[in-house]
Amino acid sequence: MAEQRFSATGKRKTAVARVWLQPGSGVVVINKKPMDSYVDRETSKMVIFQPLVLTGTYGKLDVSVNVQGGGGSGQAGAIRHGISKALLEYNPEFREVLKRAGFLTRDSRVKERKKYGKRSARARFQYSKR
Repeated sequence: MAEQRFSATGKRKTAVARVWLQPGSGVVVINKKPMDSYVDRETSKMVIFQPLVLTGTYGKLDVSVNVQGGGGSGQAGAIRHGISKALLEYNPEFREVLKRAGFLTRDSRVKERKKYGKRSARARFQYSKR
């Protein structure tokens, strides 16, 4: 019998993460690298583990991730979203807990585009009277 794998896709800003969960010892691999060598910020590590800690599956599932696009924070958010969705496949009873924590909702905030005649999206060039 084949090993059970649960997969999902998570998104945040411009980052897209494909996540696979399988029963194991809690090993996290991101883009074929151990998590500690890929993720440098402690807050990003905390964000990634939030759904596992919340559902009590931390250390019981191996997590494999392919993530691309965005920066460190966006990728961490995408991974969290993907893990949350994959946990639903693993156990549908986690739905209420994850939903209340807001981990199943795709954070749709993205950077606003720069407008012409302006310095950035909303900031204008400084006006000089003289």
